[in-house]
Amino acid sequence: MSALIIRLPEDKRTRLKLVAKARKVSVTKLIEEMATIVLADFDAETRFELRAARGRGRIVEGVALLEKAAAKGARPKRG
Repeated sequence: MSALIIRLPEDKRTRLKLVAKARKVSVTKLIEEMATIVLADFDAETRFELRAARGRGRIVEGVALLEKAAAKGARPKRG
């Protein structure tokens, strides 16, 4: 593990300490959890962008698949 020095305004530092205390974790653990959330969000956005790029220009194909799925969902249930 490595160390990271960040500069924050004093009021933000104080508020982060209060949040960490309320959650019963250290400020270090709180920052680590926040970094995990940001990285997961970035990864999800990247995956979405890649999938969107793969589907670009395939609107007709996509609509046909949606219609097919909707038709399957509308089947009457057997009793």
